[in-house]
Amino acid sequence: MFELLEYKSIIDRLNTGDRAERNSALIQVAGLTERQKINRVANEEVNNHVHTSYSFSPYSPSGAAFAAWKDGLQAVGLMDHDSVSGAEEMLEACRVMGIASTIGFEIRVNFTGSSVEGLRTNNPDSKNISYITVQGVPSDKFKEVEKFLKPVNTERNIRNRTEVDKLNKLISVHGLENIDFEKEVLNKSMDSFGGSVTERHILAALSRKLITKLGKGVKIVNFLENNFHISLSDTVKGFLSDKDNPHYLYDLLGTMKGDFLLEFFVQPNEEECLPVKDVVDFANYIGAIPAYSYLGDVEMSPTGDKKAQAFEDSFLDELMEEVKRIGFKAVTYMPPRNTRVQLDRIQSLCRKHDFMEISGVDINSSRQIFNCPPILEEKNRHLIDSTWALIAHEKLTGQDESLSLFSNKNPMSNLSLHERIAFYNKIGREIDKRNPHKLENLIKKVYKYGN
Repeated sequence: MFELLEYKSIIDRLNTGDRAERNSALIQVAGLTERQKINRVANEEVNNHVHTSYSFSPYSPSGAAFAAWKDGLQAVGLMDHDSVSGAEEMLEACRVMGIASTIGFEIRVNFTGSSVEGLRTNNPDSKNISYITVQGVPSDKFKEVEKFLKPVNTERNIRNRTEVDKLNKLISVHGLENIDFEKEVLNKSMDSFGGSVTERHILAALSRKLITKLGKGVKIVNFLENNFHISLSDTVKGFLSDKDNPHYLYDLLGTMKGDFLLEFFVQPNEEECLPVKDVVDFANYIGAIPAYSYLGDVEMSPTGDKKAQAFEDSFLDELMEEVKRIGFKAVTYMPPRNTRVQLDRIQSLCRKHDFMEISGVDINSSRQIFNCPPILEEKNRHLIDSTWALIAHEKLTGQDESLSLFSNKNPMSNLSLHERIAFYNKIGREIDKRNPHKLENLIKKVYKYGN
C-alpha cells in the first residue's frame, strides 16, 4: 500500500477548486485503482443524493465520484441545490472510476394556490416552501437547466447578502469581525462556475471567524452556549471540544444551522422559490422526473442540522393527492431518516398514486459516509432497482426523448409503471459504466420489448 501522505495529497487535489488539477488527480487515482494500490469492497448500494462543491460539500464532483467508488457503491447521483454545473465533471469522473451515474438538482418551490398552501411540508425554515428534486436530467438538457436556474440563483444571492448584513450586526456585539460577503462567502463557493450559494456557505464563513478568534476546542463550546445561547448535546460538545477533530468545520456549521440560523435567516420570495407547477412542468418538458421530497416528522436528524420537528405526516394523504394532481412523477425519500412505520406509509402511498420511488441520503459533510445500509433491507431493496431504472431513463432519454419512462410515446407506455421500472432496471444494469453512451443495442431492446 502506498504511503498515507501520498494518498492524502491526491485526495486533496481531487477536491481542489481547480478543474484541471481535479482532472489530473482523477487520472492518477484511476491508475492507482487499476494497479490495486487503492482497493475497495464493492456492494450493491447506490446513492442518488450527493451534494458537491457546486452547492455545498467537501467534495468536488470528481471527489464525490471517487468517495462513492471507495465506499463500494455501484452508482452515485449528483444532487446540487439550484445547479447542474457540476454534472459534466461528475459524469466523466464516474466513467473513469467505473461506476454508474445519474444527474439531478434540488430546488425549493412555493405551493401557493395549492390545497396545502401555507403548510409546513419538508422545509424546517419556511412554511409553504418545499424542497423538491428533479431527477434523471438528460445530458443534452444541461444548458437549458442552467438557463432556467440562473434567475433563481440571482435572487438567492440578493437574499444571501441581506442575511450576511443581518448576521454581521449580530456578531459584532460579540467582538467578531464582519463577514465580507464577496471574499468570505461568494469567493469560497463555485458561484463563478455556475454553482449556488447557500446558508451553509454563510455559516462556514462564520465558523472560520470563530475558529480564528477562539481556536478549536472548549472556548467555542462555551461561546456557542453563552453567547449564541445554543443548547449543545453531549455528542456535539465532544465533537467541538476535540481540537483534532478532522470534521470540525462541518460539525460547527451544522450545529449552528440547526440552532442559530433563524437568528439571521431571511424568508425567500417567490422569484427565488418558483411556483411548484412551473418547476414540475419544466422538469416534465425536458424529460426529467420531478420528485416530491418526503421528509416526515423528525425525531433525530442523521446530519445533525435539523431539530426534532413535525412536518407533513399529519396531512400526508392529502399532500400526495395534490402532488399527483400537480404532475409529479416520483417521490424521493431517505430511509435512514424515517421509522419503519413512516417508510411503510410513504411506500404504500407511492403504490397507490403510481409514483416512482427514488432514494438517496444527502451528503454535505465530511463526517458522513456514502453507504446507506438500510437500502439493503428487504422492504427497501426495490429502491436499488429503481435507481438502475432511473439511470436507464436518463441515458436513453438523452438519445431518444420518446424513451423517457413517462413518455406517452415510449413503446412500453401500455405497460404499468411497475413493469416499465422492472425492465428499465435490467437495462440500467447492462449499460457499460466505462462507455455509458454506447446504447444502440439497449435502445433496440426497449423497442423490441415494447412491441
